[in-house]
Amino acid sequence: MCGIAGFVNFSHHSRDAAGETIRRMTDRLAHRGPDAEGIYTDGMAALGHRRLSIIDLEGGSQPMTDRTGRYTIVFNGEIYNFPEIRCQLEDLGHVFDTASDTEVILYAYAQWGDAAVEKLNGMFAFALWDSRDKVLFLARDRVGKKPLYYTWDGRCFAFASELKAITAGGFTGRDIRPQALDAYFSFGYIPAPFTIYRDVDKLAPATRLTVSGQGISRDTYWDLDFRNQVQMTMDEAAEELESLMRDAVRCRLMSDVPLGAFLSSGLDSSLVVSFMAELAHSPVRTHTVGFGNQEFCELSGARLIAEHFGTRHTEFMAEPEDIDSIRTIAGILDEPFADSSALPTWHVCRHAREKVTVALTGDGGDEAFGGYTFRYLPHVFESRIRTLLPRAWRRVLLGPLGQLYPGTSRLPKPLRLKTIFENLSVSDARAFFQDLVWLRQDTRRKVYTPEFMGQLNGFHPGELVLPLYHGSPAADPLSRSQYTDIHFYMTDDVLVKADRMSMAHGLELRNPLLDYRILEFGARLPAELKMNQSRGKLILRELAGRRLPASIVNLPKKGFSIPAAQWLRTGLKEMCLETMQGSRVVEECLNPKELRRIWDAHQSGQKDHSVFLWSVMMLGLWEKEYGNT
Repeated sequence: MCGIAGFVNFSHHSRDAAGETIRRMTDRLAHRGPDAEGIYTDGMAALGHRRLSIIDLEGGSQPMTDRTGRYTIVFNGEIYNFPEIRCQLEDLGHVFDTASDTEVILYAYAQWGDAAVEKLNGMFAFALWDSRDKVLFLARDRVGKKPLYYTWDGRCFAFASELKAITAGGFTGRDIRPQALDAYFSFGYIPAPFTIYRDVDKLAPATRLTVSGQGISRDTYWDLDFRNQVQMTMDEAAEELESLMRDAVRCRLMSDVPLGAFLSSGLDSSLVVSFMAELAHSPVRTHTVGFGNQEFCELSGARLIAEHFGTRHTEFMAEPEDIDSIRTIAGILDEPFADSSALPTWHVCRHAREKVTVALTGDGGDEAFGGYTFRYLPHVFESRIRTLLPRAWRRVLLGPLGQLYPGTSRLPKPLRLKTIFENLSVSDARAFFQDLVWLRQDTRRKVYTPEFMGQLNGFHPGELVLPLYHGSPAADPLSRSQYTDIHFYMTDDVLVKADRMSMAHGLELRNPLLDYRILEFGARLPAELKMNQSRGKLILRELAGRRLPASIVNLPKKGFSIPAAQWLRTGLKEMCLETMQGSRVVEECLNPKELRRIWDAHQSGQKDHSVFLWSVMMLGLWEKEYGNT
């Protein structure tokens, strides 16, 4: 795993000055690649690379140029099927000088052009400079496991694995994009193509981008299609999934450095470890992090799984209210990011890196097989009710009823109907958005200052979600929800968190359940094999029943989370209040009276506002680290 950066000035530049700039950029990526660095410059292009050596430790240095001198590449990621592609290229007459996957991409592009990316199975973001035709080609993997930022002013194009490298190169004015800030408060992260800065974008997953003196062109080379669902029995589905998972894990065990796994008490990581134990030649190294609060601790369940598979298991107990780590994380995430599970991810990555350089995870199971039942189950239930009730009746009666109905956790669960009434009054897509969004829209109108609302110029965060739901190639509400989550929440929250927290420690994470073949299998799977009226991930549970003892299969999932609400009333209270009051961005965006009301309600225990307050705190910490001009 690595960090890449570069720029192309189509008006030409000084090679010496370009070399100085590209070194400043790659220096900001040193944590992603502590093992080696390299640069390439010519009269137009400058490419830089920081390397974390995983495969072909002696060879594989980057930037890498082909034998003709025409193509030069910088690549971040791993290509798991590169041996097969290499054999094809050798049959076509290509000669290789290294055993690296980087060289395979280089000659695959020379052979097949931009179609080469469709042959790759892995996680990747790369840029390839054609010095003869003066064309820069960039691509990102199918689901966005590896990041890629870019900016273009019509003359100079710059890119990097992280935003801080673009800033170090002087390619952004660092003016904050109001719509990105609204999206951040609404979701807790900034979704592609937005970044926190107006003049920098994220390259979307499964996208190819070509830059030349004539401008930019881009296209999407892959998408999930839920329309072609295949009828099969649960046994048939479990057998196919078992074969796919075995191969996905097998190809991700390829490494020339120590390798292990993250292990929770959940099905996904347990299944991954089960295949690792089956395929590995020595005991698997597993790693778990926990907190003192039993509600948020998975140590005991993970210990049972480790004992069953005979792994070399390591447990870490994170200190509660870890202020120093939270400040550090805000600096590593060079955009505001408010998913508090970044903290346990940070800890497990930090401790795992003491033992291994590569770790497999269970990320992807919830998205591929309907695991978010806290959202999916009510969404499917509400969708069925909508088909039975006239639209006008729902809008006129249930909408006002939802506004008037009390919204409090103090009511018994069967009587917490506010959200249901509100969702039933709108469409499936709008209801999905309302379930996904963190910041309620009535609160949004109250908490934003009039000036900030004016800067948004009519923008609404639903504009980022509704087109995905409406445009998803799926007919049923579960599949539409999965499609939207895979293209939105998973890419811009789950995978961002995993990449930044692991790369901060020079640790590579691999995700077998995000193998595109498994995602395509999940899309073909009938909805009834993924979720029933009470549970999700049915097919994974069936497979787990074949490979894991019942005591493990039936363990309750506690989630990779922290007691944020409690911490914000105790150990984090002072830091949160300090960042709220000391942030110019917060002051310009949020109504101080409404913010104080939210703060007081949370501190008194009247209501849990931890999600919103955490986002305000992380924004303030980000501002202290990066500021804005």
